[in-house]
Amino acid sequence: MSSPAPLSRRDWLARALGGAAAIALAGPDALAAATAALTAPPTLVTVHKDKSCACCEKWVTHMRASGFRVVVHDEPNVDAVKDEFGVPRALRSCHTARVGGYLVEGHVPASDVKRLMSSRPRVLGLAVPGMPVGTPGMEMPRGAESYEVLSFDARGATKVFARHEGKNL
Repeated sequence: MSSPAPLSRRDWLARALGGAAAIALAGPDALAAATAALTAPPTLVTVHKDKSCACCEKWVTHMRASGFRVVVHDEPNVDAVKDEFGVPRALRSCHTARVGGYLVEGHVPASDVKRLMSSRPRVLGLAVPGMPVGTPGMEMPRGAESYEVLSFDARGATKVFARHEGKNL
């Protein structure tokens, strides 16, 4: 698959002016929202992981590629961090992250983290228990498992937040 040809200055200017005109026609609230979205700093994700975990590094790369600013802490005892944060044992995976006041346990896709941040539900966080093949950071050439992203509260109660269908296993 080839990448698209770069835009000429004329095409870029036409698109930029068209977008600006659309925002202006939508009114001052739309302009303020668009400006805020363009000037807001990337959301910080703080990841706690074992320093030798390659799949955790791949998940960090996935989050960065999705527009998050990621800080990594290599921990000598990741389970102690999970205990401190209150991650239920049944939901644990290889790394734990904090983002916007929420916990993110395991290989949760960036799209689900973005949805969490925009919907702001009353939960402690999201988790993908274990390490399902095909989750971000766990990609394999043979395909992907179907898996669920679970939301969880401080008592450990869970609900399905998202379902992702696997293929070609």
